Amino acid sequence: MTNLPDPHEGEPFLLTPGPLTTAYEVKQAMLRDWGSWDGDFRAMTARVCSELVTMANGADEYVCVPMQGSGSFGVEAMLGTLVPRHGKVLVLANGAYGKRAAETLAYLGRDHEVIDKGDYLPPRGEEVRAALKADPAITHVIAIHCETSSGILNPLEEIAKVVAEEDCRLLIDSMSAFGALPVDVKALRAEAVVSSANKCIEGVPGFSFVIARRSALEEAKGNAHSLALDLYAQWAYLEKTGQWRYTPPTHVMAAFDKALTLHAAEGGVAARGKRYRENRDVMVEGMRDLGFETLLKDGWLSPIIVTFFCPADPRFAFNAFYEGMKARGFIIYPGKLTVVESFRIGCIGQMDAAIMRRVVAAAKETLADMGVESAAPPAEALAERARLAA
Repeated sequence: MTNLPDPHEGEPFLLTPGPLTTAYEVKQAMLRDWGSWDGDFRAMTARVCSELVTMANGADEYVCVPMQGSGSFGVEAMLGTLVPRHGKVLVLANGAYGKRAAETLAYLGRDHEVIDKGDYLPPRGEEVRAALKADPAITHVIAIHCETSSGILNPLEEIAKVVAEEDCRLLIDSMSAFGALPVDVKALRAEAVVSSANKCIEGVPGFSFVIARRSALEEAKGNAHSLALDLYAQWAYLEKTGQWRYTPPTHVMAAFDKALTLHAAEGGVAARGKRYRENRDVMVEGMRDLGFETLLKDGWLSPIIVTFFCPADPRFAFNAFYEGMKARGFIIYPGKLTVVESFRIGCIGQMDAAIMRRVVAAAKETLADMGVESAAPPAEALAERARLAA
């Protein structure tokens, strides 16, 4: 890692699941203006797409289609294009992003069923198999690789095996995992995987991308509900002209191109994932030493983001804790749980274990300033976790 920003010079570390702290080289790449029709920019687009397909082990069978907008734009484009209007989707939900996929399908008018596991548990292969056998109308399954509302890492390989055996098509939302955790689209026999620029590859927000089976895109002509979010049309235009159909986020693309170079220099997916796991382990150990409890047991903790219960101490208030952490150079993330109060700390971005030790020290100081004597959660939070995990 190089050129880490100094929060004392006005730039805090973003302990979020994206946007996240980026390298100065990535920021500097946005200082040049690009013509979206120009050969240099078209070459950049082709290079980025080729590298992403390679990262997913999709050579020959898969293509990468960039899509303007945040990750949710990419998810909607994937669902609205690859799921035909007569199709039916099984949504595997255990947090906000599975529920958002279901909400998207409802907007699109696509038939769907939901397996909702709540905040604590992953969907398992045999549950998926039972649902598919019970409803032969289901054509597609969408799985969330890492559910960042809780920080849970879902068993993607187990799910993919069942989906293939039941002759359905797998769509993967790997928004917060792609680039740090392996995603082998051929081994998973995935129809498509979607992610975005501002996650584990450490670019900035502005576009998402779908790595899709070429044959699936070819079949998808006419499926889309939207002009701007027609993944087939975007791909066909790129294939024909080398250009995006509509004005691309040129500066964001240049930043992402640089981020890919830094990703490769670090050692690719394996090295990026290793650094994030070290970030998680150092941070979780330190926070537990302060008395905090994680929502999830160790076996399901992702190296992307970790959810902690808020302390039971009546002097603890999340807003005050947030401001205290921000004053010390760290921006954390509110919780998204519905049952108990929580907050989240991200492990991704241009940070290493030394930075995470500073995060723990900042938490300790902030608790002291608030007069919080114990960071232990309410007993009912632990009881609820035990009940739901049983």
